[in-house]
Amino acid sequence: MDSVTTPGTLNIPQIIRSETRLRETTYRLIISQLFYDGHQQLAVSLSNLLQTSPPCPPSDRLTHIVRLGLKAEEELEQTRKASIVVSDNVQDIGLDFDYQSDSPITSPDAGSYETFYVTAHKAPCRAAAFDATGSIIATGSADASIKILDVDRMLIKNNFGLDYAPSSIESSLDNHPVMRTLYDHADEVTCLDFHPYDPILASGSRDYTIKFFEYAKPTTKKSFRSISEVDQIRCLNFHPSGDWLVVGTQHPVTRLYDVETGRCFVSTQPQDQHTKAITCVKWASNGRQYATSSKDGSFKIWDGVTNRCINTFDGAHGGEEVCSVMFTKNSKYLLTSGKDSQVRLWELSTARCLIHYTGAGTLAKQEHRATCVFNHTEDYILYPDEKATSLCCWNSRNAERQRLLGLGHNAPVKCIVHSPTAAAFVTCSDDHRARFWCKRTLFTD
Repeated sequence: MDSVTTPGTLNIPQIIRSETRLRETTYRLIISQLFYDGHQQLAVSLSNLLQTSPPCPPSDRLTHIVRLGLKAEEELEQTRKASIVVSDNVQDIGLDFDYQSDSPITSPDAGSYETFYVTAHKAPCRAAAFDATGSIIATGSADASIKILDVDRMLIKNNFGLDYAPSSIESSLDNHPVMRTLYDHADEVTCLDFHPYDPILASGSRDYTIKFFEYAKPTTKKSFRSISEVDQIRCLNFHPSGDWLVVGTQHPVTRLYDVETGRCFVSTQPQDQHTKAITCVKWASNGRQYATSSKDGSFKIWDGVTNRCINTFDGAHGGEEVCSVMFTKNSKYLLTSGKDSQVRLWELSTARCLIHYTGAGTLAKQEHRATCVFNHTEDYILYPDEKATSLCCWNSRNAERQRLLGLGHNAPVKCIVHSPTAAAFVTCSDDHRARFWCKRTLFTD
């Protein structure tokens, strides 16, 4: 017979379970605060001792709870009202994914991905990009060519049974995944980016030009528009509205272009600029700011309206070159990689490094520039290990290392881009190849 608890009756087992959960929550808050304050070794030891599961992410939630609790006590507020205040305030604090940390992660780690398609250029493959829908990929090479690939066709060619399901199954199986190849640059294609709304691809090259292609037209072979620069183009990125294009070149001055008119804007303050070549540029998803990284070992945060530098992080990777920057979806944090073989997550509001992701580059010092990325859910961070020719993967919340993925390339991987919508990514290597990776669903009868 099931036991029934009537109103006013003490349910001892339930009280014990509630107290146990409260203690577990308190321990997790303490460990999260230790991570947040930089006491990682102490936090890991305490976590192992208490066997907390799932792992605790860094958070200053405990500090805010204590502060609000003291305020409530001073003002003699009711306990329930104080709890509501804490709950309401905490939602605006911490990492974007901090409050889902108690739920199981459903997105796959990098170790479960498989190669679904390989395309080859005639020279090292150096750049790649997904469009906003994750259905089109562009790859660029040192042979000055650009390939446009259809994701659905790659998946159909590799059979069905995928997490990343084709949207046009009726497509002919004879359709080749490479929709077209574009030839309009005179030197290595160094960077690519799709317009957020229109079927336009922007490319940068060592031939000092930025070109715009209407890639959806079957007859497209050449660009419909070109911008000439004073030096080699190294990186570019569209504003979320598509109206602006930020560009980094071998020259240390950051360029901001009006896409419609082609007018170029630069900051008039010399102290705003880097001192060496720019390695990466990225807009925040809110469009209010963008970030740049440089060979001078720093990265900068820029105001997207005034085009002025609002913060500079010198020596961000121990003085080594900063290779890539990437904002989180909420625009509050920035992910960077450097030639120190480390990946770091920065909290922009406090201008400090929140988490170090280590373990890559253990075989030898990194020689080439490599990018780091979030997966599509921001649960994981992916970063190629140059000497091991494998892909490192970390839990983005607590820097816990996941399974390594052998990339199958015969040369360094200098570019990796993840789909914005699904479990798929592309790796570009000096072995002339670009590999499309995806997560396959295993079916049982």
